[in-house]
This record gives sequence, C-alpha cells and structure tokens, in this order.
Amino acid sequence: MTTHTLWVICYCLAMVVFVNRYIAGIAMRVARRKTWDETRDDYEPTVTAVIPMFNEGSAIKETLQSLLDSDYPADKLSIICIDDCSTDDSYEQAREIAKKSGGRLKVIRNRTNQGKRRSIIRATREAESEIIVSVDSDVVVDADAVRQLTRRFTDDKIAAVGGWVDVRNKQENWLTRMQVTKYWYSYFFLKNLEWGFKRVMCLSGCLTAYRRHVLIELEPVLENREVLGVPIKYGEDRFLTRQIVKAGYLTTMTLAARCRTFVPSTLSAYFSQQLRWRRSNIVDYAGAMSHVWRLNPLLAIHYLSQFALLLVYPIAVIRALIAFKFFPALVLHIEVVVVLGLIYRWRTRKYPKEERVNALAFVPLSLLMPVTYALLTPLALFTLDTSSWETRNHEATASDASEAVAEAGLAVPEQVVEVVSAPLPVSAIPEAITATGRLARQNSHAEMPAA
Repeated sequence: MTTHTLWVICYCLAMVVFVNRYIAGIAMRVARRKTWDETRDDYEPTVTAVIPMFNEGSAIKETLQSLLDSDYPADKLSIICIDDCSTDDSYEQAREIAKKSGGRLKVIRNRTNQGKRRSIIRATREAESEIIVSVDSDVVVDADAVRQLTRRFTDDKIAAVGGWVDVRNKQENWLTRMQVTKYWYSYFFLKNLEWGFKRVMCLSGCLTAYRRHVLIELEPVLENREVLGVPIKYGEDRFLTRQIVKAGYLTTMTLAARCRTFVPSTLSAYFSQQLRWRRSNIVDYAGAMSHVWRLNPLLAIHYLSQFALLLVYPIAVIRALIAFKFFPALVLHIEVVVVLGLIYRWRTRKYPKEERVNALAFVPLSLLMPVTYALLTPLALFTLDTSSWETRNHEATASDASEAVAEAGLAVPEQVVEVVSAPLPVSAIPEAITATGRLARQNSHAEMPAA
C-alpha cells in the first residue's frame, strides 16, 4: 500500500514537472515567438572572459585560443585565466598562450586553493569591464558566442545570460551519446518555462555572461558559502544564479551562443558528476524555499515540484525494489525515453551526421536515472558538507573514499571497486556503484541546467 501511494505521489509530481516543462513551456514559447529571444545591436560593452583553471594541462590552450579567436572587437574583449593551485603544468601552458595574445590574456595564480566561486570573484575584482563572461577551462566557445551573449542584455534588469552547452565527445561511446540527447533536452526544452519568465534558476558556468556590478553587489553573499559550518565548493553555478534571481534581477539564456564541453565517458565519472549535482540540487532547492514563493506562482509550483520529486523518487524506487514491483516502472521509463529519443531524432534530422546521435541513444537513461536517484540522492544528503572542489583531475585515494562513505553512515566494502575505465554491461552496474565514495572527488563538470 505504501509503495503504491509513493508511486502515485511520484507520478503526480512528475506530471506537474512534465506539463510545466513541455506543455506550458512550449505554449509560452509559441505565444511569445516574436519576443522570445530578444536582441539588441546597439550595445557593445567591454567584456572580460574569466576562466578558473585546475589541472587542465595542455587542454587549456584550446579554451583560451577559442576566446582569442572570438569575433568580438579585440579592444573590448580581455581574458583572465586564474589558476587555482594546479599541481600539473596548467599555469605554464596558459602563460605560453598569453605570450602570443598581444596583452589580451592575463594569467594569475591563487596562493592557496580557493575553489571556482572565489577564483571568479578574484578575477572579477581584477577586471574593469561591464560584462564578465564565465567560461569553464575544458570548453571551446564558438567565435560568435560572446557577441550573442551581450546582444541579450536588452533590459537593465537582466543580470545574467547563459549560453548553450553542447557536447564535444559526442560519438565516443554509448554513455556520451546518451548525454548528447540529455544535454539537448536540457537546453531546448527543460528551461522553457523559466526562460519565458526570465527567471532561469541555473545558468552553467561553462558559458554565462554577468553584469560585473551585480557580481560585486552580491560578493558578500557569494564569498562565504557553507553547509553545516563547512565551506563548500560544489554547485557554484546554481548558487550564483539563484542569488541573482533572489536579489530581484532577471536571468535569461540563448541557444545562439554555444560552447562545447567534454562529458563523462565512464560510469565512474558519470556517477561522480551526478553525485555532485545531487548535492547542489538539494542545497539550493532547500535554500530557495525562503524566496521562491515571491516569483510567479507557476514558477514557484514548478520549483517546489522538482524539489519534492527529487526527495520522493528515491524512496519510491527503493520501496518498489523491496516489493518486487520495480519492473513495471522500469518499462514505463523505457517507453517515455524511447518517445523522447524519437522526438530528438526528428528535431535534429538536419544536423550533420557527426553532430547528432540515433534515437535509441537515450534509452540507457531509463536505467541510469533510477540508479542515480535511488543511490546518489541519499548519499548526497549525507555528504552535503563535503568541501572538495571535485575537479575532473583531482583524484582521491581509496582511504579518502572509505572515509567519505563512512561519514555518510554507509557500510564500506573491504575492497574499493576500481574506477571504471570502459563502458560496463548492465549486469556490472551494481558493482560499479560501490565505487561511489571515490567518485565523489573525481570527474565533474559545471552545473548544467538539467533535471
């Protein structure tokens, strides 16, 4: 009876979120077709692109060069790359590009590891431009991306404009192909409702432009962020966007400004990323309870429904597994995901072959979603006070993993499962999940505005 009730609650919450994202969001987009993605060409502000960096090695060159190749006026675009105490040669690699930049690129280094948020704050203080464009250190941006972002500052109240984050390693394996579809939905559908009200609650640090004076205004709030008395460094993008909205400013996005990022290509890296995102979701959904009700009622209901679904869904999954009733729910998941995959394939039919994936590439999500919700959401709840920056190249030892899981009150296996370095068959997923403690400090990307 309890299991049935939980699933009913889950279905109701899921329907609210689904209707808001797809039906209400699409309806709003159609109704506001002419004013949906407004632009202006009489605004060409000074811009500073800020790239916080940690252990990127030679890969940082691609990111910096893509910004230097931007079609934005060179005299109005400067770049600050801030190294957060990398232990490899990232700093030297960035300086090598700086020497060839004609003074447009400045590379600075933190004395101690500060995390992404404080690195951006420091770079913002150093800058004197009107607009700060945050760019992650593992992405490349399209030549017109900066210009497309600045064109969306059509109102003085608009404080942040996010771009479209696309996938660089689309065809690497089944996991990256699945994420291509996931990222596409995240930007082309899932944020339509928030976009329509100019209250996008999470703009990715991969590519987002901010008014500098707003970042300076919010600096006291952004400087000190903690959970249970412990400073935290995850979920910076979602936290920053929410604080901007809370302060009364507008946030929007555009699909015309694109950057490309690498997505996890192994289950270990994927679960690590999802754990970090779960923590971020929980912390900021909870934090928004104090002010989300001031937004448009439809947005408030949408936000509260997402939070409730995040918490209830894992309980329903676990209860269904215990009651041997999970299979029917899994079948429903598969059916929905297949339909979404077909819609994606139809909408992207004109894309070049290498730029799209097939309709069935999204199917693995039907299994991975219950796994990530059922296991990682509870684990995230018990490890909210982690202070790790969790960068892609910041690996932990097996003892670190044991300590993290022990702190969460979970049993630690005698042998920590090795990090998965190749795609696993479905039957191997349960064994891979036992590596989650270690995954908490491995591969992660900037927060994506996804479900």
